Amino acid sequence: MSRPNVVLVLVDDLGYSDLGCYGGEISTPNVDSLAAGGARLAQFYNTARCSPSRASLLTGLHPHQTGIGVLTGDDSPVGYKGDLHRGCATMAEILKGAGYATALTGKWHLAADPRNPNDAWPTRRGFDYFYGTLTGCGSYYSPGTLTRGEENIGHEANEPGFYYTDAITDEAVAFIERSTAAEQPFFLYTAYTAPHWPLHAPEEDVQKYAGRFAAGWDALRQERFKRQLELGIVEANAELSPRDADEPAWEAVEAKDWNARRMEVYAAQVSRMDDGIGRILDTLKRLGQFEDTIVVFLSDNGASPEEIPHMKREKFVSRTDIFPTHTRTGQPVRLGNGPDIMPGPEDTYSSYGRPWANLSNTPFRLYKKWTHEGGIAAPFIVHWPGGDLEAGQILRQPRQLVHVLPTILDALGVDYPSAIGDRPIPPLEGGSFLDHLRGGGHAPSAADDGEPTLYWEHCGNGAIRRGLWKLVREYPHQWELYDLANDPTELHDIADQNRELAEQLLADWSVWADRVGVLPFNRIEDLYVLRGEPAADAAG
Repeated sequence: MSRPNVVLVLVDDLGYSDLGCYGGEISTPNVDSLAAGGARLAQFYNTARCSPSRASLLTGLHPHQTGIGVLTGDDSPVGYKGDLHRGCATMAEILKGAGYATALTGKWHLAADPRNPNDAWPTRRGFDYFYGTLTGCGSYYSPGTLTRGEENIGHEANEPGFYYTDAITDEAVAFIERSTAAEQPFFLYTAYTAPHWPLHAPEEDVQKYAGRFAAGWDALRQERFKRQLELGIVEANAELSPRDADEPAWEAVEAKDWNARRMEVYAAQVSRMDDGIGRILDTLKRLGQFEDTIVVFLSDNGASPEEIPHMKREKFVSRTDIFPTHTRTGQPVRLGNGPDIMPGPEDTYSSYGRPWANLSNTPFRLYKKWTHEGGIAAPFIVHWPGGDLEAGQILRQPRQLVHVLPTILDALGVDYPSAIGDRPIPPLEGGSFLDHLRGGGHAPSAADDGEPTLYWEHCGNGAIRRGLWKLVREYPHQWELYDLANDPTELHDIADQNRELAEQLLADWSVWADRVGVLPFNRIEDLYVLRGEPAADAAG
C-alpha cells in the first residue's frame, strides 16, 4: 500500500479571521471546503513571524534551535546567524529519505544569503525541486530573487500576465502531475507570499470587492465576531477586544475611499491565493490523488500592522531583493501609504495598515511580532479524506508549530531519524496530535491534564501557555497573566492576584529559553546601536 501524499500550504501574514471558515467576509470557498471536509483547530499557534515559523514548521524544533531567532539577517556573533543551519533536519530531508518526491513552490526565507547557493537553500535541504523566492517578500509582478533550482530566473517575470501567486500555483500543479506520472508519493510545500505587502492584485479581482469594506473596520470587526460565535470558532464567553487604542474610529477617518481600497486589494490577494489552492485541489482530484493526500493549511503569523516603509526610506529602497524601484516597463514605483497612491497596480508599493490588521485578527489584539494571541493565533486546517477524520470538526486542543512535523510523520508511518547522513539532529520538541484529529483527546482545562506546555519568544516578546493559563510579555514591558478560560482575548491581566503562579510560569519559561538558545534581545539591539542603526531595526 502506497503512503499518502502531503500538500503543505503556508500563507503569509494572513490574520486569524480572514478566511470565511474562521468568520471573515473575504471569499475563500476552496479553503473553506477543506475545513468542511476536515478539521479546523481553533487554538493553533505559530511563532509570530515568518522566518521563525517556517523554520519551526519544517523541523519540529523551536526556531532558536535552527539558527533563525529573528529573521534572516546575520547578527552573529552577538545575535542569531539567520541561517537554517545543518544541525537540524527539514521535513523534505526526512520524507525524501522515505522515498518521497519533494518540492517547494513559493517563499523560502530561511537563508541569510539569498543570492549565492549555500547550505541553507531549499535545494540543499531536501527539496528535489524549487521554484520561488529566497527573500522574505516583494513585488507580485517582479519578485526579487526569483529562482528555479539554484538559477536566478528573474527574467521570467517579464512574460505577459505574470503574477507571482499564479506562478506559484502553476509550478505546484506541474509538480503534482510529474510525481503522479512517475507513480511516486510526493511532498509539496506551497508557500504563497499572499497576502503579505505590497498590495498588488489584478484590477478585476479588486473590483469584486468594490464597496465591500465601506462600512469600515469598527462595524466589520463586530460582524466578524458575531460570525465567529455562530461558527463556534471562539468560545461563547469570549469578549471582542476593543479597537486598537492608537487608531481612529472609522467615523473619524477622512480618506475613506482610499482606506477601503487598501482592504479591497488585500482581500483580492487572499481570493487569488484561494483560487490557486482550488486549482491544486482540482489537480489532485483529476489525477485520483485527492482521497489519500493530506492537505494542511496555515498562516505564518498574525496580521501585519506595518506601515511601509517600516524602516528608513533610503535603507528600504536599497533592498533590491524586496523593492524594485521601477516597473517592468520602466515607470517609477511609488512607495508609501497615502491617499495619493491607490494600491493594486505594479507601480505602487503599499500596505493595508494597523486598523485593517486589527480586523484581520478579530477577536484578538496586537499583531505579527507579538506573542499575544493577535500575533500567534493562526487558522490551521487538516484535510485527509482517507485518514478517518471527522468532517467539519473544530478542535480546541492548543498546539503549535513543533507539533506539525511529528503529526505528519505519524500519519505517514515514517520514523523521525536521529541523523541525516552523517549529521546528528536533535529530538523533536513536540508530539503528534493525530489522535486528536481523529476524535481523541480532550479540550484544555485549567489543570495540566497531560497537555503540552507551549512556549514562544520573538524579539523579546515571550509567552508560556500551560492548560488555560498564559503568561505573556510585550517587550520591554512587564509580564502579564491571563486565564484563557474566562478571558480568551487577553483583556484582564491577573498577574497581581496570582503572583506565585506567574513566578512559577516565568521560571519554567526561563528554563526553556536557556535550553533552546534564546538570546537576550537587548544585546541584539545594542549591536544595532553600535553599528549606528536604530535599535528598532534589530527586529527586522
